[in-house]
Amino acid sequence: MHTADKHPIIAIATASGRGAVGIVRISGRNLQPWAQQWLGHSLRARHAHYLPFPDDTGRAIDQGLALFFPAPHSYTGEDVLELHAHGGPIVLQLLVARALQTANALQDSSTTTAWLPDLRLAEPGEFTRRAFLNDKLDLAQAEAVADLIDATTESAARSASLSLSGAFSDAIHSLRDGFTHLRMLVEATLDFPEEDIDFLQAANARGQLTELRQQLTTIGQRARQGALLRDGMHVVIAGQPNAGKSSLLNALAGAELAIVTPIAGTTRDKVEQTIQIEGVPLHIIDTAGLRETDDIVEQIGVQRAWEAVDKANVVLFLHDSAQTKDSSYQARDAAILAQLQARLPHHVPVLDVWNKTDLAVAPAEAPSSHASAALRISAKTGQGLDALRQQLLQLAGHETVTEDIFIARARHLQALAQVDEHLSLAEAHIDSPAPALDLLAEELRLAQLALNRITGEFTADDLLGVIFSSFCIGK
Repeated sequence: MHTADKHPIIAIATASGRGAVGIVRISGRNLQPWAQQWLGHSLRARHAHYLPFPDDTGRAIDQGLALFFPAPHSYTGEDVLELHAHGGPIVLQLLVARALQTANALQDSSTTTAWLPDLRLAEPGEFTRRAFLNDKLDLAQAEAVADLIDATTESAARSASLSLSGAFSDAIHSLRDGFTHLRMLVEATLDFPEEDIDFLQAANARGQLTELRQQLTTIGQRARQGALLRDGMHVVIAGQPNAGKSSLLNALAGAELAIVTPIAGTTRDKVEQTIQIEGVPLHIIDTAGLRETDDIVEQIGVQRAWEAVDKANVVLFLHDSAQTKDSSYQARDAAILAQLQARLPHHVPVLDVWNKTDLAVAPAEAPSSHASAALRISAKTGQGLDALRQQLLQLAGHETVTEDIFIARARHLQALAQVDEHLSLAEAHIDSPAPALDLLAEELRLAQLALNRITGEFTADDLLGVIFSSFCIGK
């Protein structure tokens, strides 16, 4: 622990502005003598004391509740003192200033034991950082604290609460224990090569590796769903020129964001807009029409459209219902679909959306894709848009039982992807006619290291700084 992490810290723990109640939080070592000296009252552990908070003349700045939580039974694992006062910003600022004044006063014979040197204002997220450093929370739980505070929907809040309770961490630890056991078997085979017994075959090492891969897949699916709840989905509208992509963006956003004309190829670049559907953030991206063209500017737009598709969580493959009888149009749609299927991972859904139903002469038939049944809409009249919105909400996990979803961040998904890569290499080694057990052992070790970074068991200090800097001051 750095020296700065040993200094006592103080901050206003409630939101800025006026309110009925405001809280000043102090965390550090041996707080009780200092608190008793300042407040003139002996504080019982976890007991609410109603008393005045005096200024330097002995007059009350305010009256409220003082609660003392001795280490290690506190949020940070240190002594924690909370002052619950009226929620005016001036009152809370005066309490912070008076605490700093009394803590850093010059020592004399009567206050030596009550002196609290180096008390300072807390940095963003520093209380939770100390909870992590003092093993009160692991890193995934600490991040869930901020996610719970920032949650904008009930689903996101419940998923964050699930991660904060340790469910995500428990799943990671269970997977880690499986790695530990399998590594033990591999290392035993390396250490005792002269043994007649094939430890790996007798212990069904290949079966254990397959089981770990399946367990990882399940965790990854739940984490990806939680990441969508936290960060929102990137929804890319793709299709041929003049299918109504810009009209659909405008209809979903409720504003004229993109230029709409009957001329094919009007959109030359990406147009992005973040909207909310029942509180779930969706990042909608309109793209240039996908087609072969000699226009250099349009070629760049098409290239950027494919780049957006590669980063999508959901692709809305937009078709023109008025072109259902045009075989060449259908052939071009089929070619685009083939490219989508080749480029996208299987967990990224492609929704077939038939637009311009107000112009269709017959029901449109969607090409077969690795996704849901076709939706029929009219971006012009609004027909079918509510069904499309509900489909997007379902894909974002809004209707999913949240007990099954972990709130997750991009770094968690990256770590799980690295684990998956190492497991793929481990499978290749173990399936080889002449298994390179030293390489197998190394891939399992690297996979476990990547997994441990999720809970912070092997995490660089600079990453901790980035993570906790996004927290609010009093947390």
